[in-house]
Parts: sequence; C-alpha cells; structure tokens
Amino acid sequence: MAQSDTVDRILDAAEELFAERGFSETSLRMITSKAKVNLAAVNYHFGSKNALIHAVFARFLTPFSATLENAFDDLEARCDGEPPTLNQTLWALTESAVRMPQRNEKGISIFMRLLGLAYTQSQGHLRKFLEQEYSQPFSRFMRLLKEATPQLSSVDRYWRIQFMLGATAFTMSSSDALRDILQNKLGVETTVQEIAARLVPFLAAGMQAEDAMLLPPAHKSSVA
Repeated sequence: MAQSDTVDRILDAAEELFAERGFSETSLRMITSKAKVNLAAVNYHFGSKNALIHAVFARFLTPFSATLENAFDDLEARCDGEPPTLNQTLWALTESAVRMPQRNEKGISIFMRLLGLAYTQSQGHLRKFLEQEYSQPFSRFMRLLKEATPQLSSVDRYWRIQFMLGATAFTMSSSDALRDILQNKLGVETTVQEIAARLVPFLAAGMQAEDAMLLPPAHKSSVA
C-alpha cells in the first residue's frame, strides 16, 4: 500500500468517526479498524491523536485558505480602494467553500460538523492550532466584516458573527438531511450551491438588522 494511500485512509476514517462520535469518544483503535491499518501506521504518520485531529482540519483548511485569500484579493481589486460590501464579503467566503474540490459528496457537511465540534467540545489544542495556522485569512475576513458594518459596536459585531457562524454550521452540517426533507415534503431537489445562495442574504440581513436592545420599551414589549 502506498504511503499516501495509507495517510488518506487514516484521515478519511478519522474525519468520518470524529464527525459521528466526537473527538474524545473516538479512539485510535476505532480509526485503525475503519481504515484497515495498524496502530503503528498512525503513530508513524501522525505521532499522536491530537496531531491526527490537526491533520484532519489542515486537509480542508490549507487549500481553502489559499482559495479564500485569492478570492479576497480579487474582491478588493474589483472594489478599487472602496471597502467591499457585506454581501460581497460573504459571497467570497461562501463561494470559496462550495467550490473546493471534495473527496466525496458529504465533504462540506462533514467538515462543518467538525468545525462545530471544535468549539463545543474541550479541544483547546485544536483552537490553538487553528489560530496559529490560519490566523491570516481569518483576520482578513474579520477586517472586511468590520469595514462593512461600521454602524455596529464591537460587542454587537461579536455576537452577530457568532450567530452567523452558528446558522452556517447548522445549515451546512445538516445539508444532506435538509435536502432530503425538502425533497420529501415539497418534491424539490436542491444542491449545496443553492443552499449557500439562500444562506448568504439571510446572514447579511442578520448582520445588518436593527439592534433590538436600542428599541424603545413600548416597541420591545410589543415585539415580545
């Protein structure tokens, strides 16, 4: 078996099992059994479980980051010195993700599930790894968001970004199930690209919505 094939089989198995069971609940023996390799192969290629988790993320994020940086370069060049709009920034991010070559049809769904787990499970080493390796495109995205929403305070922008990430993670990680429900209930087929096209304007509207905390008391009670 070629070395690259062994690595890919280990990463494929780890990616699927981590997404299904979580990081802590997935043992190296589960991964080796699914990948049909021995434990020595995992230790040789990755050294530790944490390093394997990092490699699973890097396999998607490294090419994605390069694609995203190019998309931001093109976007800022088209804007000719003017800050890109929120819609343009979100489209650049979304199109970079959906256009990434996928090893299988569930690639984006699995990765978004893993990304959600990175923030809900105790994986401090992973968050540190992501911050160290991918801070450049992330910081650039944050800067573009800030420039596109100057009306927001830092606190409001923080929360709206979290809400935006939560909606994105749920929608994209559940895209297979959501597509099946749409097909069964309405007889409509859809693609991941179409889901993204519907998601972007929703996210942009949420980022720019009127701040309910600033509404008069009477308005607040009527809304409630």
